[in-house]
Amino acid sequence: MKFEWYLALRYFKGSRKSSGFLSFIKYMSIAGIAIGAAGLLIALSIVHGFKSTINGKIMDFAPHVTVNTFINRPIHRADTLLTHLDRYPEIKSKQVVVQGQVMIQTKDQVTGTTLKGVDLQKPEFGVGNYITRGEYNLEPDSAGMPGIVLGSQLVEQLQADIGSVITVYTIEGIPSLINSPEIKQFRLTGIYETGIDLFDDVFAMVDRQYARDLFKYSETQANAIEIRLHDDSEILAFKEKLDQTVIFPFFNETIYTVFGNIFAWVELQENMIPLVISGMIVVAAFNLIGAILMMVLERTRDIGILKTIGSKSKMIRRIFLMEGLMVAGVGLIIGITISLLFYFLQVNYQIIPLSQENYYMSYAPVEPQAIDFIIVSIVTIILSGLASWFPARIAANTDPVKVISFGR
Repeated sequence: MKFEWYLALRYFKGSRKSSGFLSFIKYMSIAGIAIGAAGLLIALSIVHGFKSTINGKIMDFAPHVTVNTFINRPIHRADTLLTHLDRYPEIKSKQVVVQGQVMIQTKDQVTGTTLKGVDLQKPEFGVGNYITRGEYNLEPDSAGMPGIVLGSQLVEQLQADIGSVITVYTIEGIPSLINSPEIKQFRLTGIYETGIDLFDDVFAMVDRQYARDLFKYSETQANAIEIRLHDDSEILAFKEKLDQTVIFPFFNETIYTVFGNIFAWVELQENMIPLVISGMIVVAAFNLIGAILMMVLERTRDIGILKTIGSKSKMIRRIFLMEGLMVAGVGLIIGITISLLFYFLQVNYQIIPLSQENYYMSYAPVEPQAIDFIIVSIVTIILSGLASWFPARIAANTDPVKVISFGR
């Protein structure tokens, strides 16, 4: 072991009986760095978890690109447009959608929602992945009543349950004797829950043919075509490509346009929270200046003796710089350990619950990333090294003659 390392380690351990207060200052510095590093790593893991969970739910539930019309009218030849989309290899799946505003009613409650006519088969994405009760089954039962799938919040408003009869009313214009509503009854077969109000409180899913009958659409008419791609990172590029061939009176919307407010909210959280909490590490690191200065003052006689026996200023500077880095290293290790312990507890026991109505999830998600640990460690060591350099320089420039006579 090099002499500098030996002395730095000895000073760090603080074996002198008279160094109780200094040890307290040193422990406070270690605690400050540990809390700062742990706080930043925990904040980063929660922010990454929020982004991954919310973006994942939206990407999994909603279509990547939707083809609509500018005018408030249906697409008259949706079948032709669907055939045109076959030329794009980027498309993984697509479906014609018939939807509109309706009133839905149970025995005791009534509310408004959007009726969405979709494919009969269970989708590989979207509602199919979020069924919490019942099953995704839109086919008629033994009594000839077709199935309907509703969101959990809509079911709660209607005070319905699996097997309940759901009556759907649709009408255009003002009701009258000659303009009576179209009425159809469905059997509630499935309830889905994503935790996002925009999904759970809006859609009622039925077989597309029944939606066409209610809205009086022909076999070739639809309100939109929903598209999902093989790679969701190509959404914007695909939209630009699609804009060149699918033109007026059609327009193409991406998932980022439809849910732009949610994506913006997530980005704001990811950018701001780590910036604010990282101040904890800066404050803790620069607290080392006071701690190392106290160490220098206590070791003043040692510094004088080292200089008189020929030790260079560079070596003395390294000793106190190493001691400061040891403080930072121990604090960093403790901080990383705390953050990993928090990750284990949150994943297994959900120690931080959340309001699902406000945060779209029932507990805080955590997603630690290796790059965060690397960056936080590097930044902490650099800041601590800079904070230790100033008092180490003072120690190196100490006059040995004055030091030896100090206290006489």
